[in-house]
Amino acid sequence: MTSTSRHGRTNPSPTAPTGAPTTADTSVPAAAPISVPTPATAPPPPPPRRSRLFALSEVRWAALAALTFLLAFPLDLTSAPAWTWGPLYAVCYAAGGWEPGLAGLRALRERTLDVDLLMVVAAVGAAAIGQFLDGGLLIMIFAVSGALEALATRRTEDSVRGLLDLAPSTAVRLTADGREETVEAAALRVGETVLVRPGERLPADGTVLDGASEVDQATITGEPLPVDKTAGDEVFAGTLNGTGALRIRVGKDASESAIARIVAMVEEAGRTKAPTQIFIEKVEQRYSAVVVLVTLALFTLPLLFGADFTATLLRAMTFMIVASPCAVVLATMPPLLSAIATAGRHGVLVKSAVAMERLGAVTRVAMDKTGTLTEGAPRVAGVRALGGADERQALALAAAAELPSEHPLARAVVAAARERGLRVPDAREFSSMPGRGVRAVVEGRVVQVGSPAALLSAGAHESADGLAEELARGVRAGVEEVEAAGHTAVAVLVDARPVAVLAVTDRLRPGAPEAVARLHRLTGTDVTLLTGDHARAAARTAEECGITDVRAGLLPQDKVTAVRAWQDGGAKVLMVGDGVNDAPALAAAHSGVAMGRVGSDLALETADAVVVRDEAGTVPTVVALSRRARRLVVQNLVIASVCIGALVTWDLTGHLPLPLGVLGHEGSTVLVGLNGLRLLRTSAWRRAAAA
Repeated sequence: MTSTSRHGRTNPSPTAPTGAPTTADTSVPAAAPISVPTPATAPPPPPPRRSRLFALSEVRWAALAALTFLLAFPLDLTSAPAWTWGPLYAVCYAAGGWEPGLAGLRALRERTLDVDLLMVVAAVGAAAIGQFLDGGLLIMIFAVSGALEALATRRTEDSVRGLLDLAPSTAVRLTADGREETVEAAALRVGETVLVRPGERLPADGTVLDGASEVDQATITGEPLPVDKTAGDEVFAGTLNGTGALRIRVGKDASESAIARIVAMVEEAGRTKAPTQIFIEKVEQRYSAVVVLVTLALFTLPLLFGADFTATLLRAMTFMIVASPCAVVLATMPPLLSAIATAGRHGVLVKSAVAMERLGAVTRVAMDKTGTLTEGAPRVAGVRALGGADERQALALAAAAELPSEHPLARAVVAAARERGLRVPDAREFSSMPGRGVRAVVEGRVVQVGSPAALLSAGAHESADGLAEELARGVRAGVEEVEAAGHTAVAVLVDARPVAVLAVTDRLRPGAPEAVARLHRLTGTDVTLLTGDHARAAARTAEECGITDVRAGLLPQDKVTAVRAWQDGGAKVLMVGDGVNDAPALAAAHSGVAMGRVGSDLALETADAVVVRDEAGTVPTVVALSRRARRLVVQNLVIASVCIGALVTWDLTGHLPLPLGVLGHEGSTVLVGLNGLRLLRTSAWRRAAAA
């Protein structure tokens, strides 16, 4: 996976190895060595893109409104003098109400009416008849919800902009006469040639013309291990070059690169949610218009027939209070917020009440492989000795040769030797061979570890008598056996003769098979594996997890296509992933869950929920918890609707005393609030886990 800091920022690329600067020459044959000079100073890391919490005005005003309300509330309840709590309520009203009030007035200019303005008017009306607590509560709820929405929107925008930092801003372009010139990456054109040195990120999508290296392209394809690249291979902008230098012919403009397409898909998926927002706005406008019209009618019509002004105003304000959606708001929020708090205590961060509600509606689940069902780190699953060699000795020699290397495969081999308690001898004359592996002298013997095809071909030439045909067949059989099992084969040669084939694989997350089975029971449909990894590795992971629907070798746009096809058929898809390559599918899905420890910045920001401790079993549990919260929401909406309907009917058809109206309104609010808080109990998570 791509190296990231704990805060999700991509770490700077390692510097290239030192060496005397030379000039690349594109006129020489393709096999000519490529110069890899080190720049005098490393480029500074890109500036952080994440907005600060209190950089948003909505957050600052909501915090002030909440603080002053919480200070005034106990003073009001204990009948303290009005001068102690009155100014606090005034600040709460001003801080939390001026922005929605101003937005509502602007909406009136365009002949639309939103519920924000209605809430401000209701709060002011409540204050006009002395119900400061009701009005303050309304103001605080709407201010805080508006701040959360603004923060979520800004963080998503930050992460999309931050994705562009994966691709370098500059590139080394090779001119026709062999000179190097540094240019803006955005200025590269199709057909131009660029030089990418070891440790640098690729500036454009294209094709390798010359050189050999391993490229970490997990950000695009999700493959857990770097992929060997030689002449003719396709590469992507934003991926990380390994130990070799590459000449690359630019194949696409910057605006059409894989990274740019991912950004465009995330933004497009965000826009596809607009119809739901339009529907909500229409409901708000209609509700607001009805309440305003009825309030005005209750105030003006009786006056036309000579009714008392004070009594008429009191009745109209009573209607405004009892018709206010405060109880409806609390009918929805406490169950969802309680579920969010309970999930948070168990390592799942759900970003909003809307996200929690959406999780419970999913009818189909799609999961990524690397970093989601698996840990995203290679390990040695087995050692197949060849030609009578000793398995433990072969692994110890391989670990000795790999010890100086920083390649993920090298770390896996060394870890395997240490787990088995083997002594790892010292190595001399270490060298890395891009596209082939490593070479070192260990206890007087030349040990090579790396790609079976490359090393065995070289070994046949280096050996004095060549490889025996029988031994060669054994090597091929070992490699085929390892790869057929879905593992990556790594050859170990000692003095140009193969002694072992290592089976390297990605470790399955604990609890992954159980999580897949529970998701299947919850949704009633089979879980689908969507991965950019090769088919054999995907099939092995799917078999271990009990997944029958496997789609391998997918690019980000392929995952989005699959998700949208299901949703066009009426399904509500839950996508579970961790990488940048999963972000478009996470955004396009009805709901998305990202793995927190290894998750990329964009995946974490795009997803509706983040599994902080990467425990696969928490995914079905949070879905079950969301379903319980949704059932409580329905219960609360029924209670709130019945209470509000009864109070409004009473006020319209008879004479509802103001104290009784306030008591009924606040009583229904407290009732639905307490009902929603049931999910805060410690047993709620256990019940969801058993669902």
